[in-house]
Amino acid sequence: MSRMDRPSRFWESVAVVLLKPAMLLLTKRDWRGGENMPRTGGVIIAANHLSWTDPMLLGHFLYEHGRWPVYLAKSGLFSVPVLGKIIAWLRTIPVYRGSSEAARSLSAAERGIEGGASVIFYPEGTCTRDPGLWPMSGKTGVARLALATGAPVIPVAHWGAQELLPYGSKRLRLFPRKTFHLKAGPPVDLSRYAGRATDGAALRDATADIIAAITAQLADIRGEEPPPAPFDRNTPVGEPGKRSDG
Repeated sequence: MSRMDRPSRFWESVAVVLLKPAMLLLTKRDWRGGENMPRTGGVIIAANHLSWTDPMLLGHFLYEHGRWPVYLAKSGLFSVPVLGKIIAWLRTIPVYRGSSEAARSLSAAERGIEGGASVIFYPEGTCTRDPGLWPMSGKTGVARLALATGAPVIPVAHWGAQELLPYGSKRLRLFPRKTFHLKAGPPVDLSRYAGRATDGAALRDATADIIAAITAQLADIRGEEPPPAPFDRNTPVGEPGKRSDG
């Protein structure tokens, strides 16, 4: 039987059998804040992005806390033979590029949230370019989704995935075995933005609040003070980085 918030039991079992042993083998786990994860109902997981491996490692955390991780993936992957069918069966949401199509991704995510899904969102949109690997300024899609649905936004920070597979590298660094540190915080308070899902200023401010909450969890994991403002995501590649005032 189809379930709105997760795949069929068959495909869920296939994914778990194939991926969970790999997650257990590749990393040790330092997980905190599991009590902040809602066990039912639509929820948005807003996380920092360090490596191509962290979606699977984050998914492992969600699964062990009773939630199926619903990812967003480039729409082109859905047209790849076999792979496209598999990721669709796993409840992955397609991300469409281009101004006329981008809204379809948020609409699909909104339907997932309304069906009780746990949707993973990376507000930065890509792996951070911050030299110190702190979260950089974010895109407003996650705030738009949160204000449109009223779903709680759980800020999740992690550290260690970049040691397993640094961004831009294709070579896993398996030894010594890495520790995946993760902390989930309480829901971000976005109540002051209620009813303002189409207000550009509110969306920018809400996005900044979400990035700040993720950064606070990461600062606790790392035991370090974060930068006073997030790295400006619009800094051209090759130019000295600058920091946004949020």
